[in-house]
Amino acid sequence: MHVLLRIGRIGYMKIVDVGFTHVAFAVRDLDKSIAFYERYAGMVVVHRREPNVPDARKVAWLSDHSRPFALVLVQSDKVTDTPLGHFGHLGVACASREEMDKKIKMARTEGVLRKEPENAGDPVGYYVFFADPDGNTLELSYGQRVGLEAIGSMASD
Repeated sequence: MHVLLRIGRIGYMKIVDVGFTHVAFAVRDLDKSIAFYERYAGMVVVHRREPNVPDARKVAWLSDHSRPFALVLVQSDKVTDTPLGHFGHLGVACASREEMDKKIKMARTEGVLRKEPENAGDPVGYYVFFADPDGNTLELSYGQRVGLEAIGSMASD
């Protein structure tokens, strides 16, 4: 996709969306999955399609607006994709340990806590696993350096 971006008096510049843009999950109930990721990952719907065409799939793109990356959810009556496996997960960093602890308490109450929180030290930090409505794993973390390491490696290239 090309987007025209206005650059002051210079005029317009064409921008192409390249690089790591999204991860996609097939889900049974789009609204239920949206509610889960809004509640636990702080994401919001940035795009939604509910076509009036037989056999077309409902789709939602979610983002936390921290970077140009989206979680794409595609509703399907028959979810044949398997969850990401024992360790596979979608990782989201939190702003504070207190924020995580509030969400951990909610997850326990709502029965979606998959793994008790653990503080694994530097560079992994404090993390916890939750189960989304379709069995995929959401990891919340605080003090994990994955994003910072990725940015740091760009500076050294």
